[in-house]
Amino acid sequence: MLLDPTLAYLHFLSIIATAATLVAEAVLLRPSLIAQSGRWLARVDIAYFVAVIAAIASGFSRAIWGAKGWEFYAHNPAFRCKLGLFIVIGLVSIPPTLQFMRWARAFRGDPAYMVPAAELKRARRFVLIELHLLALLPLFAVMMSRHLWF
Repeated sequence: MLLDPTLAYLHFLSIIATAATLVAEAVLLRPSLIAQSGRWLARVDIAYFVAVIAAIASGFSRAIWGAKGWEFYAHNPAFRCKLGLFIVIGLVSIPPTLQFMRWARAFRGDPAYMVPAAELKRARRFVLIELHLLALLPLFAVMMSRHLWF
């Protein structure tokens, strides 16, 4: 009886955590903050990864054990688009993650390390692309839950 609301709550909470960590990354990726925040970005990115894994796990748990069941979602084009978009977001997140790891190593080796402006701009661009793509996920979720498609 409480399984479906609990799974929904966990899914929403993990999605909010995913968005919050991406916003935190975008804020920290500013030229005026990078000297202080550069060593923290890898940790924030780990929190982002944990939130994404929680969103995936809770989402699939919801689809399998939730009120509507797997059959409702399995053949839904909006569900497939949502999964595809999630994969694209994951692929876009790879370059900034690798960059954050390089910066963390550089800051450990030299606390006065200066992040090159081009690297900072590139990492911020990828994070903002992730955020904009993430904003489309609720659209597909609404379409999926109401079994709507164009």
